[in-house]
Amino acid sequence: MENTKDIEKDGTSTENKIQQQMYLWFVNNYSLKDNIKGIFASVPNDSKDAKEQMRKKATGMKVGHADFNVYLPNGKVLMFEVKTLIGKQSDHQKRFELEVKGLGFEYYIVRSLDEFKNIIETR
Repeated sequence: MENTKDIEKDGTSTENKIQQQMYLWFVNNYSLKDNIKGIFASVPNDSKDAKEQMRKKATGMKVGHADFNVYLPNGKVLMFEVKTLIGKQSDHQKRFELEVKGLGFEYYIVRSLDEFKNIIETR
């Protein structure tokens, strides 16, 4: 049964729930102990209060950073921003996307587990 905090008012999944689905699928298919084919790393950049946010910024938190990165063989790094079907990037997220793409990294906005699977399986 889904936690009601993971469901929008219109019945769709929240970004958190979508990311959980992606994480579970990835670790069960790519990060098995005896056969690691990739690493999924979340980048939590939210803070519970201003003091915590200041501490995180002082240690390198980047506002707008993608929600998570996937590390694949041969130095391939993919960055993912999770959005609901109607979700939009903030200005900070748009700026981060431009910066990392300018450095040659792959950046994706994903709205479903199937969309994420397709990207991973074609790399």
